[in-house]
Amino acid sequence: MAPLPLPLPLLLLAGVAEGTPVPNVPSLSPGRCRFALGMQDGTIPDFRLSASSAWSDSTAARHGRLGRSDGDGAWCPAGPVFPAEQEFLEVDLGRLHVVTLVGTQGRHAGGHGREFAHQYRLRYSRDRRRWLRWRDRWGAEVIGGNEDPEGVVLKDLAPAPVARALRVYPRAPRAMSVCLRLELYGCPWEAGLVSYTAPRGHVMALDPVPIVLNDSTYDGFSAGPLHFGGLGQLSDGVLGLDDFLRTRERRLWPGYDYVGWPRPPGPHPHVELEFEFQELRAFHAMQVHCNNLHTRGVGIFRAVECRFKKSLATAWEPTVATHSLAGAIKDPSARSVTVPLGGRHARFIQCRFFFGAEWMLFSEVSFVSGWVLGSMVECWGQWLGVGVNGWVLGSMVELAPGEPELVPPVAKAEPGQSPALLGCLGAIILLLLALLILTLRHRLCSGIFSLATPSMIGHAPFPWPRPQVLLCEVIAPHTLDLATPPGSDPAPPAAGRPLLVAVKVLRPDATKNARRDFLQEARTLGRLRDPNIVRLLGVCVGPGPLCIVTEYMEHGDLHQFLGGPRGHALRWDTFSTLLHVGAQIASGMRFLARRNFVHRDLATRNCLVGDGFTVKVADFGMSRNLYAADYYRVRGRALLPIRWMAWECILMGTFSPASDAWAFGVTLWEVLTRCREQPYGALSDEQVIANAGHHFRNRGQQEYLPCPPGCPPALHRLMLNCWARDAAERPDFGHLHRTLSDQRALSDQQVLSDHQ
Repeated sequence: MAPLPLPLPLLLLAGVAEGTPVPNVPSLSPGRCRFALGMQDGTIPDFRLSASSAWSDSTAARHGRLGRSDGDGAWCPAGPVFPAEQEFLEVDLGRLHVVTLVGTQGRHAGGHGREFAHQYRLRYSRDRRRWLRWRDRWGAEVIGGNEDPEGVVLKDLAPAPVARALRVYPRAPRAMSVCLRLELYGCPWEAGLVSYTAPRGHVMALDPVPIVLNDSTYDGFSAGPLHFGGLGQLSDGVLGLDDFLRTRERRLWPGYDYVGWPRPPGPHPHVELEFEFQELRAFHAMQVHCNNLHTRGVGIFRAVECRFKKSLATAWEPTVATHSLAGAIKDPSARSVTVPLGGRHARFIQCRFFFGAEWMLFSEVSFVSGWVLGSMVECWGQWLGVGVNGWVLGSMVELAPGEPELVPPVAKAEPGQSPALLGCLGAIILLLLALLILTLRHRLCSGIFSLATPSMIGHAPFPWPRPQVLLCEVIAPHTLDLATPPGSDPAPPAAGRPLLVAVKVLRPDATKNARRDFLQEARTLGRLRDPNIVRLLGVCVGPGPLCIVTEYMEHGDLHQFLGGPRGHALRWDTFSTLLHVGAQIASGMRFLARRNFVHRDLATRNCLVGDGFTVKVADFGMSRNLYAADYYRVRGRALLPIRWMAWECILMGTFSPASDAWAFGVTLWEVLTRCREQPYGALSDEQVIANAGHHFRNRGQQEYLPCPPGCPPALHRLMLNCWARDAAERPDFGHLHRTLSDQRALSDQQVLSDHQ
């Protein structure tokens, strides 16, 4: 793990303590999506460049690259661009991108060229069949170009189009020669959304002027009351302000940032939105940015129902994903509401949002999702899993734009290596082929466990994805030939039964420091022997990459198990069983705390479930994009589980067993709510950080998680004790384990007496 550069926790503390609003961070941030897409450096190959015509082969489309002087120095069309505007230079990006910026040059050719484009228009396409005219937020199409043949002029595109291909049509004020060199800037459109269907926005009658709440940048079709077949303001990355009458940009009309609808008549008033994606994807969450200005009659939706289907021709699947918000939210701030979708596979999603007030205003709808490709088991935005002869490989973290690629090189298999290692390396090779085909850029990550030295308890580093480690989940049909960690006994699987393990592989080209840290982690894990802690089974130290092999559990992680169909099938419906789960987690954490270990990411996603309702604490959650919505990305890199973190962790970077007790309170709340909703689901990430500031100031403004349905008040008080402001006042894990065990015994006695 690596510490954050300079005191980010103090910066957060300053922002929260002084009441400075922390801006929301949408899934697409046009301000940070400004990377050259490959015209100048040749990443976009010549065969992806075309033009309506060229004056000669030396001025063909392939010579229209910004900053280059190949051929005669630019693309020059054969025909005139005045008065007709029919000549164009086309760039095929190969896949969907968000294009936020255009850079243009004329033809300089070492001082021999004089041609340039004074102005130009843009057309773009997501399928290379239907071409759309680009217009700015005020409806203008013409973009100012160059004033000389050598200078570079950069122009922002607002709104930024989502396109696979883009055409530039030069303009001229009179009959004259025109030449062009070009670069496009932006980033890949990882969301995969190609269109959404929504009712037209309405007009709110307010004095002194009506407020137009329409989707003014929608680029699809309109028929009657519906927009369909396009994208617009609900996917542009711009989040509306708390007061919807104000806008992010100047000179725009009030209400511009929101699309809004009034409450229709009827017993169950709702608004229906439908989303179409480019390919089959696994959907884990939907994030809806809503306005909540009660004084204007605007409120967040009270419930949502989502249906799914895998193709246009099929019917909607009968199983509906539902999510309800408990009561009205008094805070009038706009916020993002996270709706869990349970990993459903679909290309089409239809969601009905039920009104909680007279008006419902959305500024952005985004999804946490990823690909499901052919034989691949799951491929999410940051986590890729490939099925190869019964093996499953996973845990890849995507590079932030502009970071160097860290795709692991192919390692050679050596004779005598264990079957698990050989299979894992074979899966790595196939994964690399998939990565090359998909041009995915990823980096690797590791786990969270660390030993809490006295200095770390004061100022522990934040969890940081380490780029040299790969996490594999492997089903090994034979006993593994592994080096046994110091102080451990070999743990072969039961005869005839596959051993389910997770393998962390160190990259072959990892640094010496990474290798040292990796071995230290192995030695540390080797000392952790407890029935409720995932065990280290062995370490691969022979030829080839270093590997750490730990046990996995038959039923996967607790979050998916509790909230999924397997949990219901195994009758996880008794309160006593839930208490038993909580007691086992407390027991495992008691073991860690007594040895001065700090987990730093305790949650149901980091607990594994085995036969007989056995629960063990692990640390795989951050490695999987299934839970990407549970982590807050700081400065594009560090991932923080802020909804489970104590206030001192968020604001000051201080971790201790007491901060783990805070996280245990949230984890217990997850268990007792059966993982039906995300903690603080009605709050945006920034509002969760602000709530940490309220805990710090302790003026009665802090929000706590509510009592789960059917939970005794005494048990909720135990959770509240875990969230005490003063770390010294939080219960230790010995007390938590005893209390939950006693509560379970009382619950069993009550059930027994009820049956007598």
